[in-house]
Amino acid sequence: MRDAAAFLRQAGFAGAAREPLPADASLRTYTRLRGGPRPALLMDAPPPEDVRPFLAVARHIAGLGLSAPDIVAADEDQGFLVIEDFGEATHAALLDAGADPLPLYLEAAEALAALHAAPPPATLPAWDPATMARATAATFMDWWWPAAMGAAPDAATRAACDAAIRAMLAPFGAAGGFVHRDFFPANLMRLDGRTGPRRTGLLDFQDAAIGHPAYDLVSLVEDARRDVAPDVKRAAIARYLEARGAIDRDAFAAAMAACAAQRHLRVAALWVRLDRRDGKPHYLAHGPRCWRLLDQALAHPATRPLRDFLDARVPPALRRNPMTVTEPA
Repeated sequence: MRDAAAFLRQAGFAGAAREPLPADASLRTYTRLRGGPRPALLMDAPPPEDVRPFLAVARHIAGLGLSAPDIVAADEDQGFLVIEDFGEATHAALLDAGADPLPLYLEAAEALAALHAAPPPATLPAWDPATMARATAATFMDWWWPAAMGAAPDAATRAACDAAIRAMLAPFGAAGGFVHRDFFPANLMRLDGRTGPRRTGLLDFQDAAIGHPAYDLVSLVEDARRDVAPDVKRAAIARYLEARGAIDRDAFAAAMAACAAQRHLRVAALWVRLDRRDGKPHYLAHGPRCWRLLDQALAHPATRPLRDFLDARVPPALRRNPMTVTEPA
């Protein structure tokens, strides 16, 4: 039986007061530990979550001289970690409080460029066209389609969707860079005591993989959960490309469009799964933004295979939250 209290006693935090933090879309939960030996958080990752990927990526990030939380104590078998508490100044919280977005996005772009500049750990899983197509099917085909169309997709539709996404992403599938996969303001921290790329604390990187780095830049500047002003988006992209140096900018823009189309379709459908399976209808509020961003991505020639599939099988009027899901009040 999992025993958080015993783990905290062994870690030296038996006397710490516990303050649960708001949950996100995953099974992991975080608790702020006050009054212990140092500011810290308890990460509770019950099965099927696994803390080992988090530990491995945290060590990689720290080895690059970037800011990942220190690991204070770990029980890999039970799924408990005590990690450094970076505080409450996530980029999301700062933006919500009215902070100027431009400095935050420039700092994030600088940290992302530094993260992408180094080779990724060879042990990371692939975030390649085949994997990205399966991930899309797991939300779009399995959850959005039945809710929108009234029945599960047939085998031919599933195969056509898979082929379209693979064809769209194939020109960029050879990239072998580090991909955080959830690089957006809620997972970034302003650390005022640090400078340069270290000023941005990195969180929730346990799903990191090997793929095209354009995916992370899309996650930042085409955020599924908040609007990003066009001038801020342009400035962040420019800062990232400047820091990366010799990159074919037209090819990178094409990769961004393809990654954006896959991400926005997958995430627009993810909100439906969170509503129907997990009882979290509030995420549906982000659906219109994701569908709008998808339409923008589909205007790029690099996304033609997916655009052709959607034009043939999903009329524009249906590219929205399905009518059968629980709309937020």
